[in-house]
Amino acid sequence: MATVKFRLVGKNDTSNIYVRILNGRKLDIQAKTDLFINFKDWQIKNNLPKQSTSTNKILTTNLLLLKASILERFNTANSKGIETNKEWLKHNVEVFFERISDDKIETDTLYWVNHIIENSHKIKNAKGTKGLSYNRLKAYKGMVVNFTEFQKHRNLKIKNLSKREFQKYYDWLIDVKRYADSTATKKATDLQAVVRYAKSKGVAIASDFENVQFDKVATYDDDMDVITLSLLDVEKLEKLELTNEALINARKWLILACFTGQRGTALTTRIVKENFINTSDGLKISLTQIKGNKKISIPVLPKTKEILESGLPYKISTQKLNKHIKTICKEAGVDDMILGNKVNPTTKRNVKKLRPKYEYIGTHTGRRTFATLHYNKIPTSVIMKVTGHSREANLIIYINQSTDEHLEVFNDYYKLLEEKQQAKENPTMLVIKNASN
Repeated sequence: MATVKFRLVGKNDTSNIYVRILNGRKLDIQAKTDLFINFKDWQIKNNLPKQSTSTNKILTTNLLLLKASILERFNTANSKGIETNKEWLKHNVEVFFERISDDKIETDTLYWVNHIIENSHKIKNAKGTKGLSYNRLKAYKGMVVNFTEFQKHRNLKIKNLSKREFQKYYDWLIDVKRYADSTATKKATDLQAVVRYAKSKGVAIASDFENVQFDKVATYDDDMDVITLSLLDVEKLEKLELTNEALINARKWLILACFTGQRGTALTTRIVKENFINTSDGLKISLTQIKGNKKISIPVLPKTKEILESGLPYKISTQKLNKHIKTICKEAGVDDMILGNKVNPTTKRNVKKLRPKYEYIGTHTGRRTFATLHYNKIPTSVIMKVTGHSREANLIIYINQSTDEHLEVFNDYYKLLEEKQQAKENPTMLVIKNASN
């Protein structure tokens, strides 16, 4: 049974009165009423103003009327299957005080981006469950910054996002923000997702929105120069004499990345002592990856065990770690000339040219090194259980490899043709003995 109550926030002469809906233990939402009172005039026992002045008596009457209105609307919404959340409550408070009309639906684009962020734990994801992943949420938060800059003072509505406006946004991401094609496409399709979400809530959209299309870009199209560390490189790093504590720490993280196969943030926050578990099959690391929210078990390989026994590295930001990694790789002589992409700080565009290998090394290198070192030595399906890749094809692309399975098929086919041809040219003679002999 739902109940409506009020609470006071603050202890001053203009404390804000909030309205709350409690529905057993399942629901507890609240919103500002934008009504104020001196906290000394508030009765904590019944959560209403003291009846000491005519002003307080009028305020009490308004609150009780609001309470009745909210409870009635809440029950009606529940009977119709309408979602009741903070935005719903805020809207109905505004309607009660006639600050807005009852049929007003928010149409600002940024309102809906922020709505998705605030309600991310309740929104259905690609797996069909509720709750957006860390990276999806991060993408929407980045959209707030980008879209605010893009629209400037125009305050674009959902209905304004026509095919032409989407093209302008995509071009702006490429020409002004200098994003790669794949990144710009991803950000533009994220905006499409916002429009579809707003549409599901009853917001009108542009008449040609369904015609908005972007070419699909493979995830790795802009990063096909797969750079990894060899076992010789790892040996150079281990032999390097270091006295700087930060660099010693970074070296440990890099080696752990090469032999656990984990990416930046997951590496530095999930490879921790409490996640090392003894099993009948040996020591393992059990963790949930940040990207994809996948639970995985990682075998503790000899290099990892050495670091565990000597002391795991302390946490550090990925940005600082990548900087330190380049320094230690340079000092260790990991400096073969490698062709690869790197962003020009002036033009903000990728420039491909020969550079020393250490310039490309970062936490992502360790993950690819793990996959590359074990590829063709351990079944791909087993490697995927550690890296968290869902499909073998994605792993193959990730480490820029190609399978040779097709070679065997072709070779067997032509070997069979050759055998048939030889059989025609040299038919087998069957000798039958004379029965009288």
